[in-house]
Amino acid sequence: MTKILYMVVPCYNEELVLDETSERLKAKYEQLISNNIISPKSRVVYVNDGSKDKTWEKIQEKHNENPMFSGINLSRNRGPQNALLAGLMTVRSLADCVISMDADLQDDINAIDEMLEKFENENCEIVYGVRDNRDTDTVFKRRTAGAFYKLMQGLGSQSVPNHADFRLMSRRALDGLAQFPEQNLFLRGMVPLVGYKSDIVYYKRGERFAGESKYPLKKMISFALDGITSTSAAPMRLIFWIGLIWFLLAIVGAIYIIARHFINGSDVAGWASTMLAIVGFGGANLLALGVIGEYIGKIFLEVKQRPRYLIEDFINED
Repeated sequence: MTKILYMVVPCYNEELVLDETSERLKAKYEQLISNNIISPKSRVVYVNDGSKDKTWEKIQEKHNENPMFSGINLSRNRGPQNALLAGLMTVRSLADCVISMDADLQDDINAIDEMLEKFENENCEIVYGVRDNRDTDTVFKRRTAGAFYKLMQGLGSQSVPNHADFRLMSRRALDGLAQFPEQNLFLRGMVPLVGYKSDIVYYKRGERFAGESKYPLKKMISFALDGITSTSAAPMRLIFWIGLIWFLLAIVGAIYIIARHFINGSDVAGWASTMLAIVGFGGANLLALGVIGEYIGKIFLEVKQRPRYLIEDFINED
């Protein structure tokens, strides 16, 4: 029996790319259905994340033209991670497996075949789409991305390097993900925590077909900070060890000053070094308070238990 595949595609102001995205996905689905790889009941689900353009109208248009395309309309903009989760949780009971991808056509849809093969023939519950290189990125983005993934691994995160949100998840894996109730989402770090058998498919990431990137530098930095603080408490431990080292150095310094006073009979001169120490300690304290504040802010958001998203409309045909 062929498997039912749902694809979840978050959209924010993607009016310009949806026609081309739909054409390519329609051709891919028709190929997979004709080869008896997926069921005719398979669907592509666009998730409108509070777009300001006519993205939702375009999704409705695609649904009316072909029931292969479905749509979820969130009540307001909640960000790409929440929009993706909304789609995954909405369709997990309708599909045998779900593939998530961006709407901008940078993810290679031809990698879907290999993902399905690993799911069907190798019993993989999760298949990650991983870029085989970052040649299309700027030198700055290439280096900062590499540094970020190394930092995440150093902090103990199990996130897969050079993997965004292009992945296949089985219904069983999605049921596991549903048991993670946190409000601060970093799915690239959460999905590996689900466990189960997983594998990797390498693909070449293309250029954006149309529109603008939804991840300018400011958002990338914010996303990186969310990833670090949502998946690891290592920065808090680092503050402890830095504080301990400073404390021990202060004790050593105090012993040195007292010993020199009694040996030489004079105090240690050096107001510059004193001021440097004060400024250094002040900066370290502010940095430490900032890191602690970041975690406290996340705790504040978690304990309120507000809904991660609200769905205004879901158009779908069985």
